[in-house]
Amino acid sequence: MSAVLSPLVRRLVNSGVLSQSEFAEIKKDSSVSNAEAICKAANFSPQILQQRASQISLASQVDLSLYDMSLLPTREFLNEKLIRKHKIFPLSVKGKTLFIATADPTDFSAFEDYEFNTGMQTEAVVVRYDHLDKAIDGLFDSTSELGLTDNDMEELEGVDSGDGNKKDLATDVNSKDDDAPIIVYINKILMDAIKRGASDLHFEPYEKRYRIRFRVDGVLHEIASPPINLESRIAARIKVMSHMDLAEKRKPQDGRIKLKINAKKSIDFRVSTLPTLWGEKIVMRILDSSSAMLGIDVLGYEPEQKQLYLDALAQPQGMILVTGPTGSGKTVSLYTGLNILNTTERNISTAEDPVEINLEGINQVQISAKSDMTFANALRAFLRQDPDIVMVGEIRDLETAEISIKAAQTGHLVLSTLHTNSAPETLTRLMNMGVPSYNIASSVSLIIAQRLARRLCKHCKEPEQLPQEELIKQGFTQEQLSDLTVYKPVGCDECTEGYKGRVGIYEVMPITPKIAEIIMRGGNSLEIAEAAAQEGVNNLRKSGLRKVAQGVTSLVEVNRVTNA
Repeated sequence: MSAVLSPLVRRLVNSGVLSQSEFAEIKKDSSVSNAEAICKAANFSPQILQQRASQISLASQVDLSLYDMSLLPTREFLNEKLIRKHKIFPLSVKGKTLFIATADPTDFSAFEDYEFNTGMQTEAVVVRYDHLDKAIDGLFDSTSELGLTDNDMEELEGVDSGDGNKKDLATDVNSKDDDAPIIVYINKILMDAIKRGASDLHFEPYEKRYRIRFRVDGVLHEIASPPINLESRIAARIKVMSHMDLAEKRKPQDGRIKLKINAKKSIDFRVSTLPTLWGEKIVMRILDSSSAMLGIDVLGYEPEQKQLYLDALAQPQGMILVTGPTGSGKTVSLYTGLNILNTTERNISTAEDPVEINLEGINQVQISAKSDMTFANALRAFLRQDPDIVMVGEIRDLETAEISIKAAQTGHLVLSTLHTNSAPETLTRLMNMGVPSYNIASSVSLIIAQRLARRLCKHCKEPEQLPQEELIKQGFTQEQLSDLTVYKPVGCDECTEGYKGRVGIYEVMPITPKIAEIIMRGGNSLEIAEAAAQEGVNNLRKSGLRKVAQGVTSLVEVNRVTNA
C-alpha cells in the first residue's frame, strides 16, 4: 500500500494526523480521490487540507470558487480523460508552463501524464477538492455528461460549408452522417434538463455566441454555450422533433415533443420558436405528468389552508379561483384538485390553452383561435354535455367570466385561474371586467393566491443571525422571536445555490358572509383584505414568513417571491 501513497499522504500518516488503514479503506472506492479520502479519514475540512497541502508542497493557493472560468486555456489543454482520472484542472498558460489546479500537489504521476500529453511544463496550484470536483463537473456538463465525445465536438464545431456559409437547413437535417452529433447533443440536453428538474429550456442565439439555459426552481442558469455556427442546425433539429415547418423562419411556431424515457415513462415538451435578430430563439416547457399526481399533501398548504381547499372541492357547485403570475404553480394546484374529483361518477371537462398534461378520465379541450374554439365557446358546449365539474384554463374577458359564473350558479363546480397579485384583487378584477357584484358574491366560494419559493437544501442550510429589529421589520411578531431560527442558503453538491426544489406559498380566502357583504356594496381590495385578515386568513407575506419559521425557505427567497 505504501508504494501508491503520494508524499502528501505519507507526510500526514507519519505526523500521526492520518490513519493509513482508514485511508486505505476509503480508497477502496476507486471514484474517491486522495484529497477526499484524506478529509474523511483525518476529519479535515477541505479548507484545512488545502492549507496543509500548500504548506507541505510550498505551492500557492487559489480560491477556485472565485475564479473566472472564462479565462481557462483553450480546448487543446482540457483533456477530459486526464482531468477526470487525476482530478486536476488546467487553470492558465504562461509561456510554456501550464498551471494546474489540484488538491494534492504531490501526486506527481498526474503532472507527468499532463506533461507527456501536452508537451508543456506544469506547475501546481492548490485548491479545495470540493471546489475542484464542482468545476470539473461544470466544465463537462455540456459535453461529456451530455454523451458527447471529443470527435463529436469536433464535428459539431465544423459545420460550415466550404464557402464559409451555413449549410441549407433541409440538407443538414436529412444528412445522417453530418447530423449524428447534433441529434446526440439535443437528446442529451433534454435528458440533462429532466435529470436536473428543470421546468424550461431556453436556446438563445446572439451575434457572437449561443446560449442554452435551464430554469431550475424558478431561476434561469446557463448550462452550455455551443459554437454560434450551430444555431441553424440546433433550431432545425428541434423543429423536426416538434413537427414544425422547417422553411418558416419569419413567424413564431408552436409544437410538441414526446421523449420516451423508458418503456413505462415518457415526458412531453411544449416548444415555441421566436424569430429574433440573430436567429430563432426556442423555449421548451417540460410537461411532466407526474407533477400533476403529486397530491395535495406535498404542495405546501398549511393544514387549515388544505382543509379550506378540500371543503370547497367537496361542494356540488360554486367557483374556485386560483391566481398568481405565470410560473407560480396554478396549473398544478388545479390539476391536483381535478385528480381528487376525478371519479367514475363525475363528468369533468376542461378548456385549456394549451393542454399541458393529459389526464385520463377527464375530457380536455384545446383552445384554438383558428377553429373559433374560444374559452367562451368551449364553456357553452360543456353546458350542453351534462357536466358535473368544469375547469376553465383562464378567465380573460367578460364573456368567459359571465358563462363561468352562470355555470357555478346552476349546479356545477367551476375551477379557473386569473392573473392577479392577491386573493382580494381577484374579486375587484372581476368587478372591473363588468361582472355584477351580486353574481360574484353568490358564485365564488374560494380564492387561492399563490407563489412558488425555492426550498432550502436540507444538507447545507445554516442558521442566520439577524437583529430582532430587522426580523420585526420583516413582519415577525415579538412572540415569534422567542422560538425563531431563520436559515440561509449555503450551497453544496446536492443543490443549486443552496436551494433544492420548490414549495408553494398560499393565501387561501373563502368568501364568508362578511366578505360577500363588502363585495355586494362594491368594496375595494383593501377592504376585502382587511376583512379577510380579521377572519384569520394569512396573506402571502404571512404565509411566506411561516415557511421561514419552519426552516423550509429563506427570508431572502420570501422577499423575492412576495415582492417585499
